[in-house]
Amino acid sequence: MSDLMFRLKTFVSECIRVFKITKKPSGKEFKAIVKISAIGIAIIGIIGFLIFTLWKLVWNAAGKI
Repeated sequence: MSDLMFRLKTFVSECIRVFKITKKPSGKEFKAIVKISAIGIAIIGIIGFLIFTLWKLVWNAAGKI
């Protein structure tokens, strides 16, 4: 039981330390993060759509032979 309490106290103290170090991003930083995230999501979506489309084309072409 004491090991569990020690681990819990250690975890809480590490979380407090991290929260003290971090800071809220400025508006400019936040906009940059949002833009980069949106671009990344769009790229992944486009790649997924292209793979899906190519898969359907190949699968339909193979079925017609």
